[in-house]
Amino acid sequence: MIDDVRDDALSRMNKSIESFKNDLVKIRTGRAHPSLLDQITVDYYGSVTPLKQVAKVSTEDARTLMVSPWEKDMVKAIEKAIMTSDLGLNPMTAGMTIRVPLPPLTEERRRDLVKVVKGEAEHARVAVRNIRRDANSDLKDYQKEKDISEDDERHGQELIQKITDQSIATIEVMLSDKEKELMDI
Repeated sequence: MIDDVRDDALSRMNKSIESFKNDLVKIRTGRAHPSLLDQITVDYYGSVTPLKQVAKVSTEDARTLMVSPWEKDMVKAIEKAIMTSDLGLNPMTAGMTIRVPLPPLTEERRRDLVKVVKGEAEHARVAVRNIRRDANSDLKDYQKEKDISEDDERHGQELIQKITDQSIATIEVMLSDKEKELMDI
C-alpha cells in the first residue's frame, strides 16, 4: 500500500515538473527555438491544426526561426497565425519559407520575464506540496483503518518527503537555468 501511494505521488509530481517545463518553453528568451511556436494553431481547410502538423519549424540562426509549410497554399494561413499569436512576432515570407526574426529583449522585459518564471516555479512547488499533502493524508487514512502500522505510516511519510525534496530541487534547477538564459544577452 505504501508503495502504491509513493508511486502515485511520484508520477503526479513528475507530471507537475513536466508541466512546469512546458510552461518554461513558452516563455520567450532572445533565442530562437522551434518549440516557441508549438502552441500556435492554423486553420487547415476548416479545422484547427497545430503548426507543427502543417509545417516544419527549424532554427536558421540564433535569432531566426524558419517555417517551411508542407503545402504552398498554407503559407498565408501560417503567416497570419503567427502574426495573430500573442508572441509579438512579425513573420516575413520569401516564396515557400517563412522567416520569423525574434526581436532582442530589453533589460526591463527580461526582468519582467524572470518574475513570470519565478511565479511559474512557485505554482509548480505548490502543486508538488499539494501532492505530498494528499499522499500523507492517504497514509493516515490507511493507518486509521489499521491497514498499516504507525511505523509504516511514518516510513511512508519519510519516503514521500524525499520524493518531494527531489522534485522541488529539480524545479529549482530548472528555474535557475531559465533565469540565466533570460538574463544572458
